[in-house]
Amino acid sequence: MTEVLFYHLQRQPLEAVLPGLLERCLERNWRTVVQVGSEERRDALDAYLWTYRDDGFLPHGTTNDGHAAMQPVWLTAGDDNPNSAEVRFLADGADIPDYAGYQRVVRLFDGNDPDAVDQARAAWTAAKAAGHDITYWQQTDSGRWEKKA
Repeated sequence: MTEVLFYHLQRQPLEAVLPGLLERCLERNWRTVVQVGSEERRDALDAYLWTYRDDGFLPHGTTNDGHAAMQPVWLTAGDDNPNSAEVRFLADGADIPDYAGYQRVVRLFDGNDPDAVDQARAAWTAAKAAGHDITYWQQTDSGRWEKKA
């Protein structure tokens, strides 16, 4: 079964959290897909990941870049997996029909958005009913992630 992780964003937005999570995936040689709710959001994340640090960048691509199979991180607004990712990130209400083929699915949701919280609860219930291994993570005051369930 797929491991499904729920990350409750309360203290920082997606842009502050996602690069660190993706860096950890790259350290483990995991290929990833990041799915967001719109092409505009994908393009904004694309630009951000090239400049979020002064001393480096996060290697990634989108349909605008091509060469999907060569990209360690793929940004999309669809349910495609052209780089054969083992890990899928879902943000901004993005969803996929099932988790088959992924070792890990990471759902990032905005705790300040009641609709996002309701969607995460529904996804939790569905993942649990499907027999997936699920965990819930929440940020501490220092910004670190703490496993709550």
